[in-house]
Amino acid sequence: MNVLVTGGYGFIGSFVAERFYKEGYEVVIIDNLSAGDKRNVNFKHKSYLLPVEDRRCEEVFRSTRFDVVVHLAAHADVAASMDNPRLDAESNLLGLVNMLNLSHKYGVRKFIFASSAAVYGQSDRLPVAETEACEPVSPYGLNKMIGETYCRKWQEMYGLETLCFRFSNVYGPHQGRAGAGGVVSAFIKAALASQDLVVYGDGEQTRDFIYVEDVADAVYRASYSGLTGVYNLSTGKESSVNELIGELRSIHGTLVVKYMDVRPGDFERSALDNRNIKKDLDWSPKYSLQEGLRKTYEWHAAVSASAKEAKAPARFGSPGLRAAFKAVVPYAENLLAFALTAWLMLSVRDSWIDILDLRIVYILLLGILYGTRQSLVAVALATLLFIYEQLGNGRELVSLLYDSDFLFHLTVYLFVGLVVGYSVERKNMILESMGEQLEALKEKHAFLTDVYHETRKVKDELQQRVLGSGDSFGKIYSVTKSLESLEPEQIFTSTVTVLESLMKAKGVSIYTVDRSGNYLRLAAHSYPDDLVIPKSVRVESEPFARQALHDRKLFVNTELEPGVPLMAAPVISGGKPVAVVAIHEMEFEHFTLYHQNLFSVLVGLVSSALSRALSFVEATENKRYIEGTAILKPEVFAEIVAAKHEAKAKHGIEYVLLSAGPADDARQELSREISRLLRETDYIGIGERGELMVLLSNSGMEEAASVLERLGRNGISLRVAEEDGPYV
Repeated sequence: MNVLVTGGYGFIGSFVAERFYKEGYEVVIIDNLSAGDKRNVNFKHKSYLLPVEDRRCEEVFRSTRFDVVVHLAAHADVAASMDNPRLDAESNLLGLVNMLNLSHKYGVRKFIFASSAAVYGQSDRLPVAETEACEPVSPYGLNKMIGETYCRKWQEMYGLETLCFRFSNVYGPHQGRAGAGGVVSAFIKAALASQDLVVYGDGEQTRDFIYVEDVADAVYRASYSGLTGVYNLSTGKESSVNELIGELRSIHGTLVVKYMDVRPGDFERSALDNRNIKKDLDWSPKYSLQEGLRKTYEWHAAVSASAKEAKAPARFGSPGLRAAFKAVVPYAENLLAFALTAWLMLSVRDSWIDILDLRIVYILLLGILYGTRQSLVAVALATLLFIYEQLGNGRELVSLLYDSDFLFHLTVYLFVGLVVGYSVERKNMILESMGEQLEALKEKHAFLTDVYHETRKVKDELQQRVLGSGDSFGKIYSVTKSLESLEPEQIFTSTVTVLESLMKAKGVSIYTVDRSGNYLRLAAHSYPDDLVIPKSVRVESEPFARQALHDRKLFVNTELEPGVPLMAAPVISGGKPVAVVAIHEMEFEHFTLYHQNLFSVLVGLVSSALSRALSFVEATENKRYIEGTAILKPEVFAEIVAAKHEAKAKHGIEYVLLSAGPADDARQELSREISRLLRETDYIGIGERGELMVLLSNSGMEEAASVLERLGRNGISLRVAEEDGPYV
């Protein structure tokens, strides 16, 4: 079985994922690592580093069919939600809606949502029961309350089984390793670092502390239960922050506590009533506060010691210093290039230097290498060099302002610097944008490649299972070839054979729908020794018949009610149900989702075959019946009798032939009266000896005697015919 844990690298998520893994599940994790850490999970799993609101999550659902989704990914900092309500809403609502939608779309059986005690706000009645009104005092609690509404509505609108757990204060190992931590992890980390413990308030505020492994146990057990709705998940006990500090002192030793003002959004007391979850799930917390604190402290101590050993000594050249050095390098290189240009222009006297203005070359070079900023610096330096040269030639500074040649040089330098710098920066921006797009495409390609490989792996496993199973495509094809008939009676018999073989069923029946649509008439069946299959079913009185005909859906007897088929499905022809196929008995180990899907596929094949046969019967009606009568021609009647004989030999389905004497004109008039008194599943035809015959389907001699009596009361005399060679 497959489970998806969102936020599976987080504090609670890592324990929930590990619990499912230990129970034999294939675990898939979606996490963006904003509050998670890959080091929290060290068992085999599939991983997708995505935000839960990302559209690419659909690829995960498409590649793996999940039985259970546990949605733990959330922005869980109450104080931060007060500062940035929008971020909290985006993280906690958009992601939830995406997961709910995909779970419904891809047939997830159970969706478990992590809510919070924050939905209640401040309550005077403790412990708080699930029936208490929700009055959240923070955006975090408000969004959790809205999330519960989404879950409830998804169950009402789409039938997705949803369960919301209102967690009390969860603590334990892995908490605070990445992202925001709780009060327990904050206190332990401060104690290990020999820092003061900061308490917001007087320390008498209470919380309901529950150890994380107790939470994981409840989530796992709820995943295969029938629980839906909202439940508190807690210990049901109040513990003050001062009591928590006292327990921590007994483990760590001396602690210094610093009391601060109460933070907005915090409330004075909190404890959740856990009686409902204890009763309905048969669950109770195993760990006391002292036991849980000791395990949490030991984990934090081990992590702290490991971090100290792994910490390398500080190196000369901090990131800030390296960044400053990187920023200074372009200016240093600019000055070096300017010095070289000035030396060439002032010291080297050659004809090519007189012709070529090296100042422009210098500006071009710096603009190409570094863009606008350094090209403008180069323009300024080149202008100063030009002024210096002019002053060295005896010119006055003021006169240069009126010299058109000087202004022309200055304009050229500025133009070259701006154009080259802008062009280079634009090119760099385009390259940077293309680089970002390339990185995004590489990331998407890597993600889709991972999905592809996972899908191929699952496909190969399924292919091997299919090839190695008794229900391989080859077997299905060979068995269902028997449905390729244009005679409805032959298809009815073949349907029973196919379902017995592939479904490993002991009792199979197929009913046709009468003209009124109010009754089902038994057309074919198999007869286990101790099973009685009714020959006529009133649709409104049987749930399986109503669901099959009215809702046109597969019926599954999940309650195993006696006298009701285990599975039933409609046979559709021409857009309307014409028959119902039912399975009455099968081995319990075969009563699985796989066999339900197989049953749906097989009934679809039966629908296709029967549609062809009925279309053929309708198109060839003038060739099947004697003109102007309901009497089947000899060759057609013989085929139907042969099909009944085969059904009797294979499945023990009885039938009786009645004779009305020679098929003269008077008998043909009599056939109209006879057909009026027969069932829709019975036939009138011309026998091999030229007699007018009546075939009573699914009837023994007792039923035949009743029919003869009913016909006799209407002045029609028939006798039981002896079947011999022509019908065998």
